[in-house]
Amino acid sequence: MAEQLQEDWLDARLRDEAVYIDDDGFTGRVVQQLPARQQSRLSRAVILLAVTLVACIVAYLISGRGMFLTHTAEFLVAMPLATVCAIAGACALLVTVVGASAAFAKARL
Repeated sequence: MAEQLQEDWLDARLRDEAVYIDDDGFTGRVVQQLPARQQSRLSRAVILLAVTLVACIVAYLISGRGMFLTHTAEFLVAMPLATVCAIAGACALLVTVVGASAAFAKARL
């Protein structure tokens, strides 16, 4: 929080003290000659989605067509109920501890 205040103060101070150097419209002419943006946000999103989908398909095929999920399900079904409940409880406790520590850390800032 203190760093943010210092950065804001420094930024404001630099902005207030900056002297504008007249360039006879050079900056405006350069900006006008820059090429227009080629890709829109939509096309970037479509490209990202397509690459993600291809990566998921490749990972699925490399992993044995998801057979590890079947093996894991069979393993969990074969476990005693008490063991499954103990693992679920340990996971819930771990998530709670991590979430609470993140909340406390954020509250201190």
